[in-house]
Amino acid sequence: MGATLAKSQPAKGRRRRRAQPMAEINVTPFVDVMLVLLIIFMVAAPMLTVGVPVELPKTAATALAAEQEEPLTISMTADGGIAIQNTMVDRDTLVGKLRAITAERSSDKVFLRADGSIPYESVVQIMGALNAGGFSNIGLVTDVGGPALNGQDG
Repeated sequence: MGATLAKSQPAKGRRRRRAQPMAEINVTPFVDVMLVLLIIFMVAAPMLTVGVPVELPKTAATALAAEQEEPLTISMTADGGIAIQNTMVDRDTLVGKLRAITAERSSDKVFLRADGSIPYESVVQIMGALNAGGFSNIGLVTDVGGPALNGQDG
């Protein structure tokens, strides 16, 4: 279905006229290219999301909107202790207690407070336990006034 040339019949006593192109646009290749681009974007879009959803605070943080439930806070002390709200918990029973809390709560938001001297690996392990316990919306709590990226204290 490409562009074809229209052939005209030679008139009596006249020279044969040149073939004139038809002014029709073939839309099929255009639609094919658009469908291929659509499929490429549909496949690529899910790959652009981040694997671990973490809400990091900004330098000039504003107060969060009040929630109906008291926010759940997990704290990690410098000596390796873990506390849910103000109750100390053993690492072995953490996931079980988190699952029990998840069953009672409507929100999956949790705040993780970790001492700055704790190794990163330990913090990530607790984040994995929070995820296994049913909490996928994890916010890391920090203090304001720390160093900025430009090297100046904020």
